[in-house]
Formats: sequence, C-alpha cells, structure tokens
Amino acid sequence: MNPSLRLLAKRRFLPLFATQFLGAFNDNLFKTAMVLFVTFEVYSDPAVESRFNAVATALVILPFFLLSALSGQLADTRDKARIIRLVKSAEIGIMLVGATGLILSSIPIMLVALFAMGIHSTFFGPIKYAILPQHLREEEVLAGTGLIEAGTYLAILLGTIVAGFITGGQAAGLVVAIALLGWFSGRQVPPAPAIGEPAPLDFHIVRASIALVARTMQIPRLFLAICAISFFWTIGAVLIIQFPPLVKNVFTADKEVASLFLAIFSIGVAVGSILINRLLGACVSARHAPASVIAMGGFVLMLYAVAGHWPALPGGELYEIWEFVMEPHAVLVFIALFGVATTGGMFVVPLYAFLTTTVAKDRAARTVAANNIVNSGAMVAGALLVLGSTWLGMSVREGLLLVTAMCLFAAWLAWKLHLACD
Repeated sequence: MNPSLRLLAKRRFLPLFATQFLGAFNDNLFKTAMVLFVTFEVYSDPAVESRFNAVATALVILPFFLLSALSGQLADTRDKARIIRLVKSAEIGIMLVGATGLILSSIPIMLVALFAMGIHSTFFGPIKYAILPQHLREEEVLAGTGLIEAGTYLAILLGTIVAGFITGGQAAGLVVAIALLGWFSGRQVPPAPAIGEPAPLDFHIVRASIALVARTMQIPRLFLAICAISFFWTIGAVLIIQFPPLVKNVFTADKEVASLFLAIFSIGVAVGSILINRLLGACVSARHAPASVIAMGGFVLMLYAVAGHWPALPGGELYEIWEFVMEPHAVLVFIALFGVATTGGMFVVPLYAFLTTTVAKDRAARTVAANNIVNSGAMVAGALLVLGSTWLGMSVREGLLLVTAMCLFAAWLAWKLHLACD
C-alpha cells in the first residue's frame, strides 16, 4: 500500500478525513443544486447568470473574511475535536433550512442556508489543517494534507455529479442525511487539546482580523505563501463562477454537462494533489509551483481556443450529455479542463502544507485562519472582477484570457516564495 494511503487506516486521521469528505460533499451538493436550478430554470441571460453565481460565491466567502480570526483563536486555544462536534451539530440545522429552500424552490431561503454553510466552513477550515501536526508525525504532514485536498475534491466531484442528476426534493433529503453522517464521523475524531493554557478570545472581529493578518504577514515566507495561495483562489473563483454560464452559453450544453465540467475539474485537482505529493516525497517545497501555474495558464488558453470553434446545435438547442461527449471537439475540452485542475492542485497543496509546518503548533490554526481571511478577500475580489467585467461587456469566453494573464502573476509569486524558502 502507498505510504500516504496507510494514513486512511489510522484512527488519528480517518475520522477527520471522513468528516471533511462528507462536509465538502454536502456543501457542494447543496450549492451546485442551487446554482444549476437558478442558471437553467430561472434566468436566461448569460450576464445575469454570471452575476448570480458571483453573488452566491461572495455569500459563501464573506464569513471567512469576517470570522476567520475568531475561528483561528478558538482552534488554537480550545480542543479542536470538541469544536468539530459543535460545528457538525450546527450543520444539521443549516441543512434543514437548505432542504426547505430546495423543496419550496425559494432562492432567498437557499441563499440564507448558503451563507450559514459559509460560517460552518469558516470554523471548520483552520482545524482540518492545524490538527494534522498534532495527530501526524512530521514526515506524514504533507501526505495528510495531500489526502485531505484529494478527498475534498473527490467529494466535490461526487456532490457535483449527484446534484446534476437528482431533483430538488431528492437533494433536500440527501443533504440532511449527509449532515447526520458528518456529525457521527466528527464524534470519532481523537481529542486535540490546546497546546498551553487557553487564552482569552477577542470577539471584536475587525480588530482581531487586522491584528492576526498583520502578525502573520510580518513573516516574509508566510507573506509570500499566503499571497500565492490567495491569488490562486482569485483565479479559482473566476473559473468556478464562469463554468455554468460557459457551459450553457458558449458550449450550448445542459446542466448535466455543467456537472460534468465541475466533476472533471474536481478529479483533476485530486490527481494533482496526489501527484505533487509523489514528486516531493515528504519534503514541503514550492519548487514545482511556478511551472505548475504556468502550465495551468496554458490549459486555460487551450480551453479558450476550443470554445471559439465549438459548433452550436441548430435552433438554439442545448447539447445533452451524451451528444456533448460524442462531439469530436469534446476530448480537447476535457483535456483542457483536466489539465487546468491537475496543475492547480500541484500548485496549491504544498503551499498549504507549508503554512502548518513552518510555525509552532500552537500557532498553526491562527496561521491558517490568517490565510483564510486573505484568501476570502481574494475570492470576493474574484467575484467582483466577474461582476465588473460582465458590466463592461466582457464575454464569458473572454474571461478565460483574463485568467491566463492572472496565472502568470501567480507564477511570479510562487517563484519569489521558492527563492526565499527552498
């Protein structure tokens, strides 16, 4: 058995992996079901669809920006396993609200649940990385981080596929059932008590956020790593927001094809997460990051080129999934999507491992939380970039050129980190 995969047989890792997997599946199942419903059944304007997806993305990300400082303080000063249990209990209530929105086809109720899931993820996010140095040996941390990332994107894959092929009522029942499973797996995570005495919490979220980011970003290597990760997620936000309208209005395909696009993307990130772990072994390094993100930009450019020559069906009909797959150009689309995702996974996974292995264990969660604050701001910036570009008349396909240019800047940041730390 691959040494990395052996971690899945360990109680110090498997319950955390399962809890994160189920949470990512549920989060993506609900969000994808909502976005596909709105894109394919409510709106019929590409610009409006992009704006709605941007608003939905911003609602998920806003809690990270507002509450990450508090979540990082909690994770570093309280038992992380106990916080997991509380967060997973809250998920059940959130998904009951979300299920109501799906059954009633109520966009406002669904958006409320989406925002609440963003809060849920904000408090779980620092824990899933910061707990690894406590439960794993030093040489296992990169492998554990890679498995968490791969499992996350495989869960996104499954959630995406399922959301494209079930009704709103079926999705409503499933999200509640998965929340219950996540609550059970979360209760199996071994204790991870605070290192040192519990410190008082600063509930002034603005002051705490500014102080946390300022302290973390003073360290040059962390500053570069967080900047590189954040700019990567700006790119990711633009891509994910654009996928459903790209499928519908450029590739003229139905919602099952949109699910297929997101599924291929998820598989690619999972493969990239595992591949970079094999290339680096147990060494946490950014040496492959610049080449990875340059290759990512190349694959985005390939997708742009293929989209420009995609044949539309007569009469404004949308491709069904098997018609799309059988179209000769489809293989190039799939190669481009898979390439974008694989190289993206290779870029970002070592940087997350870098965050938790270059600081003291009692600062790991707050370091991840500081990263989440900056990441969330970058992703909101990506959503605003989409909103602004659509207002200015930029097409969905032209947005891919913008992503290509952004990849070059991300490569420069990664190169600076490599020179500073490797």
